[in-house]
Amino acid sequence: MKKAVIIPTYNEKENIEAIIRKVFSLEGDYHILIVDDGSPDGTADIVKGLMTEFPSSLFILERSGKLGLGTAYITGFKWAVENGYDYVFEMDADFSHNPDDLPRLLDACVTQGAQVAIGSRYCNGISVINWPISRVIMSYYASAYVRLVLGMKIYDTTAGFKCYSREVLETIDFDRVRMKGYGFQIEMKYTAYKLGFKLVEVPIIFVDRTKGVSKMSSGIFGEAFWGVLMLRFRKILPRKK
Repeated sequence: MKKAVIIPTYNEKENIEAIIRKVFSLEGDYHILIVDDGSPDGTADIVKGLMTEFPSSLFILERSGKLGLGTAYITGFKWAVENGYDYVFEMDADFSHNPDDLPRLLDACVTQGAQVAIGSRYCNGISVINWPISRVIMSYYASAYVRLVLGMKIYDTTAGFKCYSREVLETIDFDRVRMKGYGFQIEMKYTAYKLGFKLVEVPIIFVDRTKGVSKMSSGIFGEAFWGVLMLRFRKILPRKK
């Protein structure tokens, strides 16, 4: 099995080397693709320096600026499919997603038949550390709102820690994915759900970043709120072969 972990970055110099080394310390021969949106802090230079140490398992795609989380992942997904990966992970660079959970997400696909495995903060109570209570409430009820509007029985609809099987990424028409920010996470889950794929939630503990700056903004939540309403009435079609 070929496995790729896609990590989008913008100004993650404090975290990037540590997260790369941690993933490579795991058993299972994971590869990493960094999609960097022109980080002015030198994130890409750190990655390229490490590529001499990990020439066959660390890769980078550099983009000209902040083009959105969703487009970064789509760029990575297309690269992973073109390069023959069987399982493709989404993961943040800041250790809010624990790399030790990567094998658990993979196991949900390999042994439980999941085609999308979701690292879930809310399927087993609320498992979030170091967030202010206001943000926990906003996130938790955002997922409840998505379940109500879309009828998708996923507790953590905005989760960004996931494993996709190759078949899912080959079937989704990326040209029809419209949300760019964190609403992208909702749209991808809903698209996979409507196309008949099996989604499984795997309980994780989410720990807020301790280094670097969060990229969250009020505009991100606004896009997700209105985007979910529009998504409810959109016809979901597979990619034309």
